[in-house]
Amino acid sequence: MLFECVKQSGKRMEKWPGRITHLRNYGSHFELNIVSRSSLMVLFGKTSSGFFASMPDFGSGCHLVNPDDIFRNTESLSRVLGKVDGITVATALYTVADKLKVLENPKSLI
Repeated sequence: MLFECVKQSGKRMEKWPGRITHLRNYGSHFELNIVSRSSLMVLFGKTSSGFFASMPDFGSGCHLVNPDDIFRNTESLSRVLGKVDGITVATALYTVADKLKVLENPKSLI
């Protein structure tokens, strides 16, 4: 699955391609492999406080809003990954947001 990332800095606009090479639903979370300027494995899921993304290879993670809120997710992800990778992951989540909707109504077992 292909997508395009955009970084706006004043009047300067920078674009780069991204590709989701793997998307797997584990029931409790998703695993995405993203190839762009770098390679990223992202674990994405839902908690009682919203959503989360974990990037184990980078030793980082953060809370997120809905996967289709690219602006707010970019802010959160950029704080833990840097601007370019934050934009890339937020754009990838936005690209597959309809497939991630299964996490929106999880059933509690307790």
